[in-house]
Amino acid sequence: MRWIRRNLVVIAGLLTLAYMILPNIVVMVFSFNKPNGRFNYAWQKFSLDAWKDPCGVADMCGSLSLSLQIAAWATLGATVLGTMISFALVRYRFRARGAINSLIFLPMAMPEVVMAASLLTLFLNMGAELGFWTILIAHIMFCLSFVVTAVKARVMSMDPRLEEAARDLYAGPAQTFLRVTLPIAAPGIAAGALLAFALSFDDFIITNFNAGSTVTFPMFVWGSAQRGTPVQINVIGTAMFVIAVLVVVAGQIVTNRRKKSATA
Repeated sequence: MRWIRRNLVVIAGLLTLAYMILPNIVVMVFSFNKPNGRFNYAWQKFSLDAWKDPCGVADMCGSLSLSLQIAAWATLGATVLGTMISFALVRYRFRARGAINSLIFLPMAMPEVVMAASLLTLFLNMGAELGFWTILIAHIMFCLSFVVTAVKARVMSMDPRLEEAARDLYAGPAQTFLRVTLPIAAPGIAAGALLAFALSFDDFIITNFNAGSTVTFPMFVWGSAQRGTPVQINVIGTAMFVIAVLVVVAGQIVTNRRKKSATA
């Protein structure tokens, strides 16, 4: 009992981590399955067929490519706009600053169904054709809040004396921003960009309302689940999970090396 009490936090953390990773492990295991029927819900036998032909299901890789394109452009747009908004909210004082601060976080608190229906009403009243561009606009809008949250926290923690020191050393505004401000804010910007990409790629509700006849990967998965789940969906999910883990591990290794070189 004493050992359990001393390590209770560690045990709770490991159990929580296992609870979070378990669904990904199930997806990985079933990516090597060869089901007898249309549904990949029961283990039958080991097979590499789905890994040898990940695009064997019609239109799946097309929807995956479309989702990646939308996520990339939405990440770029939300990161650029979110970074500028964050600096404006932290560095400048202007009218309605408090109201804008509150409105920025509204998409995070609003139910996705409400936001999706509101955007659909807006697009229909504007006479916009539902498709790639309406999805992209919607994704940039709801990703903005998350980027602003991440970047704003980083900008608020920055020491303004570093920029003042750069100006004292005759650095111009552009040099100060590129060599001092941007490198310090980069971790927050990167965190916001990664979060925006994940949210955009994974979104279903807002996309489903504003997609028209366009089919993204989450919509393809939802449609396939009604008729039968191909193993290739598990293959794509496993590949995305492994890539995400590698990116996180690589980032951690780079951070640790920088810390060691700084203390050396």
